[in-house]
Amino acid sequence: MSVVAAYLYSAGKPVEPVSLDHAPVIHNPSDFVWIGLVEPSEEELRTLQDNYGLHPLAVEDALKAHQLPKVDVYGDQLFVVARTAHLEGDRICYGETAIFVGPNHIISVRHGSARAHTELRAHLEAAPSLLSHGVDYVLHAILDFIVDGYLPIVETIEEEVLAMEDRALDTFLERDDIMRIFHLRRELIRFRRILGPMSEMASRLVHLDLPCLDAQVRPYFKDVYDHVRRVEIMVENLREVLTSVFEVSHLLESQRQGATTRQLASWAAILAVPTAIAGIYGMNFHNMPELRTHYGYFVVLTVMASICTLLYFRFKRADWL
Repeated sequence: MSVVAAYLYSAGKPVEPVSLDHAPVIHNPSDFVWIGLVEPSEEELRTLQDNYGLHPLAVEDALKAHQLPKVDVYGDQLFVVARTAHLEGDRICYGETAIFVGPNHIISVRHGSARAHTELRAHLEAAPSLLSHGVDYVLHAILDFIVDGYLPIVETIEEEVLAMEDRALDTFLERDDIMRIFHLRRELIRFRRILGPMSEMASRLVHLDLPCLDAQVRPYFKDVYDHVRRVEIMVENLREVLTSVFEVSHLLESQRQGATTRQLASWAAILAVPTAIAGIYGMNFHNMPELRTHYGYFVVLTVMASICTLLYFRFKRADWL
């Protein structure tokens, strides 16, 4: 059975469990049913469709579980799709939560979500004054719970990016580090594709006059929208930092290679002088007046050493050595 919890609530308190086969009779307009499902079968959703008047198109979307975040209006009911996210190793994995909202019922259908709503339901049941607001407040609580799961993902990646930035300033980035940078950029790009529609969906809940949403609860959705926008900005900043880490590493590597090239060129210039002089005196011609000079050998060595010393200090002053 895919049912995690299904209760009838009155005055913000659970009154009795409900079955998927029969919708309870609602006597008080403020009472509502909250059903939580995980990976339900088509038969279970079709049963809920018959009992609660769910729209067939919304049921099809909830079964496929490959939707972008959105808000659809079907008569006096809302159909909201939100995307969940969690880290598995070095990858961001996504799930989907479809939410059917009617005047007296809210049905959440989770696919691939790593975080159960058990803790959320217990937290809401501990505050009946908030839960008594009705289905619109429960909708806000579910969306806020989903969006709050985004922040630990971004913070974990942020810590890794900062550590990578420190390594780039100290040493050359290895091939694995560069591959990791591009992997993280791809993950963040995919994450941003989810955050954009999530932001639009939250904005619609804030600004549009939608069924099942009371005007007093609507400001709560502004908090969800602000959280999504905050994560969206953090993701964009992280992408820029990753790009700058790669560029700084490339720049520092080029600078180090340039310094090494200058050092090699300096030593080559220094050694070229004695090599040239020694080459001249190594030609072994008979008509070379310097061959009979009594102190010629020592003079030539002194000249070679003097020129090399002058070049050394010249390059040293230019910081090429």
